[in-house]
Amino acid sequence: MSFTLDQFRLDDKVAMVTGAGGRGNSIGRAYALGLAAAGAAVVVADLNGEGAQAVADEIVAGGGRAIAVKVDVADEASTLAMATTASDAFGGVDILINNAALMVDISYDNIEAVSLDAWNRAFAVNLNGALLCARAVIPSMRARGGGRIINQTSGGAFPATGLYGISKLALVGLTTTLAKQLGKDNITSNAIAPGNVTSDAGKMLVPDDSPFIQFLQMSCALRPRGEPDELVGTALLLCSDAGRWITGQTIHVDGGWVLRP
Repeated sequence: MSFTLDQFRLDDKVAMVTGAGGRGNSIGRAYALGLAAAGAAVVVADLNGEGAQAVADEIVAGGGRAIAVKVDVADEASTLAMATTASDAFGGVDILINNAALMVDISYDNIEAVSLDAWNRAFAVNLNGALLCARAVIPSMRARGGGRIINQTSGGAFPATGLYGISKLALVGLTTTLAKQLGKDNITSNAIAPGNVTSDAGKMLVPDDSPFIQFLQMSCALRPRGEPDELVGTALLLCSDAGRWITGQTIHVDGGWVLRP
């Protein structure tokens, strides 16, 4: 098959993005808008139902197709209901981006001081949530002849130096496991590891005057911070036919912060 730019199009696909209801400058919103621009029907999923509806309305106002779903990714019944709603609206799911995560509202204590409740809550959302959402949509992907799963990990997992990084590194393990076990079903599983992004949440966690920004300024090959939109191209590659031979990989989109052979 000769390559054409049409391989990046998603006109006949249904994409689900969790954690996509962030108002203002958010990664989930950027993913949802980018997938819609490529032609996909988008299921905008978030614990914040009003925020999800606002993003879905934005897509529809721009001529795209979208619905909003309120979901708790840490609750299996909620994720199954989300998958059913997507199937009722659009006939199934082809693409899942597991973007929902705890980042700001998570313990950054030394690991010996992190409470077990905080640990379990972080893993319930950042790892279990991705697993439950994948399980909810895999039957639909199989029935439709294949699919794409993208898990949002983090440059902060390489190496992990706290609870957040540990939970995100565990997500890489889920990514490779899904890739190995679902490849026979033409379902790929990859991860995107963003660097420091100027989303509202990112700037709340790491303000412009943070010493960490100065560290990134010295260590990044390019610039220390990226915009949410700068993650969308990688997502479109992994979601589209152009990326059909990529699976089990973690792609760093971070300005050259984490350099891996």
